[in-house]
Amino acid sequence: MIFRSFTGRSGGSAQRACHRAAVLAAGCALLAALTTGHSATAQAPGAAGGVRQWVTGARTAGAQLGAPAAVVPEAGPADTTVHVDPALTFQKLTGFGASLTDSSAAVLYRLDEKQREALMGELFSPQDGNGLSMLRQPIGASDFATSLYSFDDVPAGRTDYGLKHFSVGHDTKQILPLLRQARALNPRLKVIASPWSPPAWMKTGGSMIDGKLIDDPRIYDAYARYLVKFVKAYAAHGVPVDYLTVQNEPQALLRADYPGTDLPVAQQAAVIERLGPALRKAGLRTKILGFDQNWAEHPFDVQAHVDAGEDPELNYPFDLLKSRADKWISGTAFHCYYGDPSAQTALKASFPDKDIFETECSGGGITRTIGAMNNWARSMIFWNIALDENHGPHTGGCTGCHGTVDIDSRTGDVTYTDNYYTLAHFSRFTRPGATRIAASVAAAEGDTAAVQASAFMNPDGSTALVLHNPSTTVAHTTTISAPGVHVTTKVAPDSTVTYTWARP
Repeated sequence: MIFRSFTGRSGGSAQRACHRAAVLAAGCALLAALTTGHSATAQAPGAAGGVRQWVTGARTAGAQLGAPAAVVPEAGPADTTVHVDPALTFQKLTGFGASLTDSSAAVLYRLDEKQREALMGELFSPQDGNGLSMLRQPIGASDFATSLYSFDDVPAGRTDYGLKHFSVGHDTKQILPLLRQARALNPRLKVIASPWSPPAWMKTGGSMIDGKLIDDPRIYDAYARYLVKFVKAYAAHGVPVDYLTVQNEPQALLRADYPGTDLPVAQQAAVIERLGPALRKAGLRTKILGFDQNWAEHPFDVQAHVDAGEDPELNYPFDLLKSRADKWISGTAFHCYYGDPSAQTALKASFPDKDIFETECSGGGITRTIGAMNNWARSMIFWNIALDENHGPHTGGCTGCHGTVDIDSRTGDVTYTDNYYTLAHFSRFTRPGATRIAASVAAAEGDTAAVQASAFMNPDGSTALVLHNPSTTVAHTTTISAPGVHVTTKVAPDSTVTYTWARP
């Protein structure tokens, strides 16, 4: 049995929980109603027929959300207007999701089969759950793994340029079965794969922890072939890899307790120049994304490079797209941990034919997600999809990260975290292929916590508008203005609302 508990912003589907488990029926009957309104067909006085809302917020803690409810308009003047213009279009969405790390897989396999199936449905089913449509998979061990491993491990001091010892056997036990299950639940699921480190024998220092890729053409060639073998092996196990990066956080010079590699622009370009043709020769349609790190280089990493007498390469994504590897690069991957999402728009302005993906974020929630979306991101992928109550298991790195869900290792109880509900506001109401459209906010003069907005048009012509009120004390009376829609509603303090309506 999966019971919900709540941390911070909460929500969920009380209706689904009641249908799935009769034992919860009594508890479901006691849940507070979070949204009120009449059905669109009832046309109660003042009702906004056709516009529906789905709300989560700090003030709804302890309750679960049902299906979207019809909006009942507010009386009186608005302090904010949100103009939605479907004629002004931006990027197409690929999807929203998280990472099914080795740690996540281990945590999920602590559940019995029925619990695990129910939870996977909550995460991936477009009909009954969040409809997550993207996963970012580590290639070998990351900081969230149960052991240190690559797919071509050999004894210290030995090499394997022929990749005779290559095997994805580690992932066949838990990770690949879960990936196949996720794809069965959502056939439109896309996979981005990223290595935290090449095999230790390819690196200076002979370790997956810290160090650099050996500066040798034979190593660049072997590493490119290693990545191609990974893509082919995953495909053979029923999991096509749609996108590939060649190094997670390539500016990570000092990562003392978990896999990491400092990979300068020139080395990343050298690998990609070999990887691109190798993928094509193998008949693989996997696209390459460059960079895979923050909107701006973190001061810690800048100082580490300065102390080592090295160039911090502050313009890394720009310099990579100016290199000869550019012809093989489909887009750029970013993380949310430092800098401002406007960096994505700056890069897009310089390289308009290249896509932008947000491939890792843990914390920052709705504000960073809206910021990424409003700056050309085709995806938002949070970090671990599941962790235990101790933020693990992990080999190092983040000691306070939450999963999309947290699973208690003693009881099996599942906590649906802020990450789950942040993703839900987008993934439940948009579909892959949706287009971001203009959503401009006109706030009252002097408003220091204005409503944040991002809007999307689905392939069927329906619209999803996500609004977030960052104020912890002030509700915003907000008018939504769009073709065929003009309604004034209230956005509670510290709450997020997704409004939806059909094609006008």
